Amino acid sequence: MTIAWHLFTPWSALIGGALIGLASALYLLGNGRIAGISGILFSPLRALLSRRPLRPEWTRIAFLLGLLLAPWAWLAVAPLPAAQAVAGPGLLVAAGLLVGVGVRMANGCTSGHGVCGLARFSLRSLFNVGAFMAAGFVSVALLRWAL
Repeated sequence: MTIAWHLFTPWSALIGGALIGLASALYLLGNGRIAGISGILFSPLRALLSRRPLRPEWTRIAFLLGLLLAPWAWLAVAPLPAAQAVAGPGLLVAAGLLVGVGVRMANGCTSGHGVCGLARFSLRSLFNVGAFMAAGFVSVALLRWAL
């Protein structure tokens, strides 16, 4: 594997990371909750499944709308990066389901644990991020060995 260093843009990566940190901090300060996507997305679903009354939480709706509208905002400034799926739809659906199971088992997603949990010095998040990284390293090593 080679890294295309000429495509690395440190300033945009630094600005993007700072914006993610700022958005997470503002969400925590304004809402009192962690900006983990799985919690924001699945809490209303959990309320429906447990038959609790569902009340709209506008901060969650705004957060999710921001995620959906961000590519369109980017497109107004620059072209979107090229994306290419190297797997079929069945494999992509299976991978998505496995990620969902992992998110439930870890009580949160990579954004919640990695960005917000580590910033709060959460021991659980530290172990989860270590497990995410280890699983990624092992997966890449096994796939490289198999292919």
